[in-house]
Amino acid sequence: MAEDRRINRRQQGDLGELSAMEWLGTQGALVFAPVTHSPHYDLIADVDDRLLRVQVKTASFFHRERWEVSICTRGGNLSRSGTTSVFSPERCDLLFVLVADGRRWCIPAGEVDGRHAVRLGGPKYERFEIRRGTPFDVRNPPSTPPPAAFATRLPL
Repeated sequence: MAEDRRINRRQQGDLGELSAMEWLGTQGALVFAPVTHSPHYDLIADVDDRLLRVQVKTASFFHRERWEVSICTRGGNLSRSGTTSVFSPERCDLLFVLVADGRRWCIPAGEVDGRHAVRLGGPKYERFEIRRGTPFDVRNPPSTPPPAAFATRLPL
């Protein structure tokens, strides 16, 4: 079944990276983008003289009151064996996620419980949810209430 998309996946990914840059900057981080493509992280954040590798993901699929976020890499970044590159906390320090309605999470890589996907919007990762950013798809926003409190600092 063809998916009706407002923006293409590359644009969606770019918006995710810009959202991460904006939030990390408000946390006092200096943010850098690798000059060449990196399969394991999208940004580097300099926080208190510590360099953090940040993997950025976006998601628009809402199912059973949760956002389904693919955290593995498919397509152009296949490993030599032809398998999908799965998420590993050894390859990055933070996972930043922006979903279609603007909700965002900044999760320490060691706290991510999954290699292929995570489900966000429930209690498991709520302590890592940060203030909302700009939605990238508001055609059919899910009715997800904002959390009672947002993380206000980088989860270091």
